[in-house]
Amino acid sequence: MSKIRTHLIVSGMVQGVGFRYTTQMKAKEMGLTGWVRNLADGTVEIEVEGDDKVVYPFVDLMKKGPRRFIHVDHVDIETYDDLKGYTAFEIR
Repeated sequence: MSKIRTHLIVSGMVQGVGFRYTTQMKAKEMGLTGWVRNLADGTVEIEVEGDDKVVYPFVDLMKKGPRRFIHVDHVDIETYDDLKGYTAFEIR
């Protein structure tokens, strides 16, 4: 397993539906670190770090929408080898 950092921009019905909270809970359950925040254009930005075998399933979950009433239209994804060293997963 190798550690990676992945940056996502999620668009769709992702604000005002509990997306950030659910994302934080899923990341914590999966042992991932990083953050999630709303952007002014209605999208949600996520940065997550962890083992690639855990990050990739997390990204797949974000593509589907982590729970009911969350509709994801598109996810822009960039993956990096360099880590920022996050120690928790927080809502910003």
